[in-house]
Amino acid sequence: MVFSSIIFLFRFLPITLFVYYIAPQKFKNAVLVICSLFFYSWGEVKYFPIMIASILVDYIVSLVIERNREKKGICKICMGISLLFNLGMLFFFKYTNFFVDNINAFAGTHFAGIQLTLPLGISFYTFQTLSYTIDVYRGKTKAERNIVNFAAFVTLFPQLIAGPIVKYTDVSRELRERKMNLAQINEGITLFIFGLGKKVLIANNIGSLWNQVQDIGFSNVSTPLAWLGILAYSFQIYFDFSGYSLMAIGMGKMLGFEFPQNFNYPYISKSITEFWRRWHITLSTWFREYLYIPLGGNRRGRTRQIWNLFVVWSLTGLWHGASWNFVLWGIYYFILLTIEKIFLGEKLEQLPGWLQHVYTCLVVLFGWVIFANENIADLGRYFLTMFGANGALYNQTAIYQWYTHIPLLIVLIIGSTKLPKQLLRKGWTRLKLIDAISSRQEQIRFVATSIFTVLVLYCSVAFLVSGSYNPFLYFRF
Repeated sequence: MVFSSIIFLFRFLPITLFVYYIAPQKFKNAVLVICSLFFYSWGEVKYFPIMIASILVDYIVSLVIERNREKKGICKICMGISLLFNLGMLFFFKYTNFFVDNINAFAGTHFAGIQLTLPLGISFYTFQTLSYTIDVYRGKTKAERNIVNFAAFVTLFPQLIAGPIVKYTDVSRELRERKMNLAQINEGITLFIFGLGKKVLIANNIGSLWNQVQDIGFSNVSTPLAWLGILAYSFQIYFDFSGYSLMAIGMGKMLGFEFPQNFNYPYISKSITEFWRRWHITLSTWFREYLYIPLGGNRRGRTRQIWNLFVVWSLTGLWHGASWNFVLWGIYYFILLTIEKIFLGEKLEQLPGWLQHVYTCLVVLFGWVIFANENIADLGRYFLTMFGANGALYNQTAIYQWYTHIPLLIVLIIGSTKLPKQLLRKGWTRLKLIDAISSRQEQIRFVATSIFTVLVLYCSVAFLVSGSYNPFLYFRF
């Protein structure tokens, strides 16, 4: 079950919200746990025990650490158990076959892999629960004694399968006591529908073009179509991922939670350093707080800093998928970020803003080529095609696709910037100047927003009902 499915939109979510709202305050977390476990088990009930085990292990470990704060040995053992369990489960399900395949390739052995499907969102909730145990171990937060509250934190369905990665410290207060009002619920509904529109109306539509390019085969793709294809993928993954994050934040508000921002217009960045401050913010924050800084960060000299960056970005790449292209993708960004830190960053600041944008967009675009092609041979072939070395410079198919998709590309470019938000803000400002009665202005704003929201919802549902292309990009996470 995914957010952009009819069964979620018209069965699971309305029923969950209804039961949640009518439940007494003291039972709301219990309702969340039950509904979240049902959501997680839908179509994948065999992994239900894994989620239960994850809750129990980190709950018990954190309590033992809390009660034996002065006994460093016991605390270290408990922290080791949490690390071993969480990372062990992640490794077993996500990376076992990857390592078996590589051992067979390098050693000439014939070890059989394990037939496993990846539990949904295992990379997200593993990092989430692990951050909690680490924070308890560091003394940054107290252990949660109420197992229902802790289970609600681990299983919270809005951000369970695609983030954002929510730390316990982000929601600890709200787990114990949270207040909701109609304004907050209305804002949550609006954000959810806008996120749904980004996913269904924008990401799915442009993603179908990338799917067509894949179907043609990279050996038969012309140079212009190769560029158009990776542009399509770049916009698809942004609007898809940011759409899911926005839906999660919106549902969080409906339930009384404030989830952290996960995207902040990354495609307007003027450097790769800035890009990663704006893209998947919660993941970057997690790696910085729980890996980069503990390794020493930038406090132990340039050489050690570069090594720390290498470790972080290699693991960041591997986190995204059990394939060498993801490792290569992580190392690619390690090299770029290192170069920017050493000398390129200062030189970039001296260039015109538009040139900084061009540099960043091109570099990110090349990064998506690496990310999107798990087969290394296809990866090389695609790069060659982009630069005219492995295919026709142009053909009728490429011309047709560019011609028909230019309007959509313009919308996507504008939509990935702050321009729509800025224009809307200016419009409301002018309206307020014209209309001295602020209450009337707010009424107009509410009606206009409501009409637009309903329209987005209607179009999204219509697309889901009539369309067949609705991929879930986070199956590997």
